[in-house]
Amino acid sequence: MVEIFQDRIEITNPGTPLIHTLRFLDEPPKSRNEVMAALMRRLNICEERGSGIDKVVFSIEVFQLPAPEFRVTDNHTQVTLFAHQPFNAMSKNDKVRACYQHSCLCWVSNSQMTNASLRNRFGIAEKNYAIASRIIADAIAEGLIKAHDPSNLSKKHTKYVPFWA
Repeated sequence: MVEIFQDRIEITNPGTPLIHTLRFLDEPPKSRNEVMAALMRRLNICEERGSGIDKVVFSIEVFQLPAPEFRVTDNHTQVTLFAHQPFNAMSKNDKVRACYQHSCLCWVSNSQMTNASLRNRFGIAEKNYAIASRIIADAIAEGLIKAHDPSNLSKKHTKYVPFWA
């Protein structure tokens, strides 16, 4: 079911995902019915690579939109895509979710997130690096990202990766 609201689009799918929502960006696709999935791929209804979420998150970053929210209930999976809102109007949870998804997107693109890349993702001016640092600290505190090289003592050159990397 797709519901369109003034400030968001909600997509609800029956059933729960086969992988955790925090791993949507990096895990290979899994199918409940491989025969049906193979037929749909041959008919060009879907792709085999499972890069749809990656493409959505990348496009959201390009347009500096709030990160999508993935929720799982007992019987459904719901994705919410949000309309544009100014950075200052985003909640702490919105910023941390975007930071985590940015680090995942960097990881699957064979790089690591930095303060500069996060500032670019949010459109934060270089002189306001402390704002990005605060978001990174919040994401670390929630256990969503970690330093790529914990032995690096230079905050300026620290790179970050998802918690599972």
